Amino acid sequence: MTSAPTNATPATRVALWLCFLVATIEGFDLQAAGVAAPLLAPAFKLGPAQMGLFFSAATIGLIVGALLGGRVADRVGRKPGLIVALALFGIFSIATAFAWSFPSLVVWRFLTGVGLGGALPNLIAVAAETSTPSRTSSRVAAMYAGMPIGGGVAGLVSLLEWHGGWSTIFLVGGAAPLVVTPLLVRFLPAVPLSTGTGASSMRLRAAHALFGQTRWITTLLLWAGFFLSLLVLYLLLNWLPALLVSRGIDRRGASTVQIVFNLAGAAGSIFAGRAMERYSHRAVVILSFSALIGALVVLAMVPATIGFALLAGMLVGITVMAVQAILYGLAPGQYPVAVRGTGVGAAVAAGRLGSVAGPLLAGTLLVAGRSGTDVLIGIVPIAAAGGLATLLLVIRLRFASDVRPAAAS
Repeated sequence: MTSAPTNATPATRVALWLCFLVATIEGFDLQAAGVAAPLLAPAFKLGPAQMGLFFSAATIGLIVGALLGGRVADRVGRKPGLIVALALFGIFSIATAFAWSFPSLVVWRFLTGVGLGGALPNLIAVAAETSTPSRTSSRVAAMYAGMPIGGGVAGLVSLLEWHGGWSTIFLVGGAAPLVVTPLLVRFLPAVPLSTGTGASSMRLRAAHALFGQTRWITTLLLWAGFFLSLLVLYLLLNWLPALLVSRGIDRRGASTVQIVFNLAGAAGSIFAGRAMERYSHRAVVILSFSALIGALVVLAMVPATIGFALLAGMLVGITVMAVQAILYGLAPGQYPVAVRGTGVGAAVAAGRLGSVAGPLLAGTLLVAGRSGTDVLIGIVPIAAAGGLATLLLVIRLRFASDVRPAAAS
């Protein structure tokens, strides 16, 4: 089996910074569609149903890409898998800017999502496998911190109206990964695939990778944690400004809260990764999810003023991204190196299903006449369930030697 490096080297530090840069670009693109939407809808004369399909196309692509990207990572390597996914993401994002009809818009956005989804399991694997075992959580969390920063940049572009039109947003979002791709080719260290005796047979069977022996318990707990936590995250990413406006905050103020939410999330991600290395995993999970629940209640109950909204948005951003970082930090260690990409890719795909369910849940509740406060309180039990699944996962790591990271890799 391959092993993680025992010391931080210039090559591993370069790998982390490159992964962080790619994650930042992904975070920008994930929210770029929302930035472009007010300009794109009148340009193509799109109604709400068509806009919903436009948004869903990228999400479906993300799910497909995560599954494919994980398998590619295990079969041909993390570095080539990441480079190919990033190049596809850039090419199809630029193609979106030149869409000539609604069907072409949906197709290009779907293919962009495939590239985006394919990159993420490779990013996680590279960050984990170029670190020492004791530093895996903090390195994966540091990489993941790029995503809320990218989202914050997209929100700032929208707030300050720095874009020249809907196509410019996708041109910039597509050019950035194509600029970074040669840097990955030149500077990203190759991560060798496992050469153990059972590696080849394990790579041939995705089902065995996920559910063989007793790994099915780990896989289901990991999927539940990802699904429920991303449901909460994407409900907030998509609906937080509208929920704040419904409570009396003006639109510009709501957009500012969204930016603070993203940037505070980057700090929460890094903090959680470091905490996972220094303290009991169980304690960090319990405290992080409890803090998320408390922050959601605060956001739902604080007076509708911009000052309180900014503070509450910061707290929710820190906590919701902290629990994401915990899950992303735990995921690589749940599977042997030979099938790590497959396992992480499947977990990411499960999370993306949650990212679809979250916005739909909020829309359903609002259509049924529920208030913004009701929606925020309504996702508290969902956050608690995600915390329970994650807690059971780390307890299993303590008592089930077959899924301990040290044994697995």
